[in-house]
Amino acid sequence: MSTLNYTSAHPATFVLVGVPGMEEAHGWLSIPFCLMYAVALLGNSILLFTIIAEPSLHEPMYIFLSMLTVADLLLSTTTVPKALSVFWSLSKEISFDGCLTQVFFIDFIFITESAILLAMAFDRYVAICDPLRYTTVLTHAVIRKIAAAALTRSFCIMFPVVFLLKRLHYCGHNIMPHTYCEHIGVARLACGDITVNIWYGLAAGFLSAGLDAILIAVSYACILRSLFRLPSRGVHLKALNTCGSHVCVILMFYTPAFFSWGTHRFGRHIPRHTLILLANLYVIIPATMNPIVYGVRSKQVWEGATRLFSRRVRQLES
Repeated sequence: MSTLNYTSAHPATFVLVGVPGMEEAHGWLSIPFCLMYAVALLGNSILLFTIIAEPSLHEPMYIFLSMLTVADLLLSTTTVPKALSVFWSLSKEISFDGCLTQVFFIDFIFITESAILLAMAFDRYVAICDPLRYTTVLTHAVIRKIAAAALTRSFCIMFPVVFLLKRLHYCGHNIMPHTYCEHIGVARLACGDITVNIWYGLAAGFLSAGLDAILIAVSYACILRSLFRLPSRGVHLKALNTCGSHVCVILMFYTPAFFSWGTHRFGRHIPRHTLILLANLYVIIPATMNPIVYGVRSKQVWEGATRLFSRRVRQLES
């Protein structure tokens, strides 16, 4: 009987409202989101295919970039199609288990992507501060261990969230003012105490993305200190240029994410529709801009994509 009561405390489905207060503008909102998602799919697919097909790009820096590309594709695909479905009134319902699955994968991929950015910062640190040991430190075996550690950490942090949400009683509350399911948004629909969820969310955020951001800042501080010890200004500019793309990606990833995370918890006077729009932007902007940043700023990626495209054209003509 207790099992039946526990199960009945969970609604069969949640209804996603979209952006509350802007329901009449959902059609217009869907246009930029649809365009950004299309650019994200196309750009990241081209970037990933270029890295895989071009032997000259099989270096640690670009292997990490391919991981970042896969994470971008997965994160945007986990959220944007459902958001578009809500905007277009095709399907606003999501099952309880489907909602928890979405919560898990959104944060799992986000934490993994944060770890990849940290790994890319470590790659730049070794390449600039200890270049003679670069090939011996960042071997393919080490890269595989880094990837495994990133996935394991993400799983260990996010797996308890599923149980923290399942233990709550929702008392029939199933209307969610959002375009997708996220941890605290789901927890706030419960009629019980969600203090554990709030504190766990804060701890998980700090021990994952927060700690990663601190370590990235430390790595770049060490890079700058090492560069300032070099006498040649040309070397400074060349080294900083190799870090430019990564710094742009870091800013695009952490800035909207931390701003959205902070305003959701402490910005009580910020309109709800603004919070929801921010939560959508931090999952789509990095996925849209990352391939553009690396395609424009990285000469090797640009040349690799050009060679790949030229070969395909010649094959079609022959």
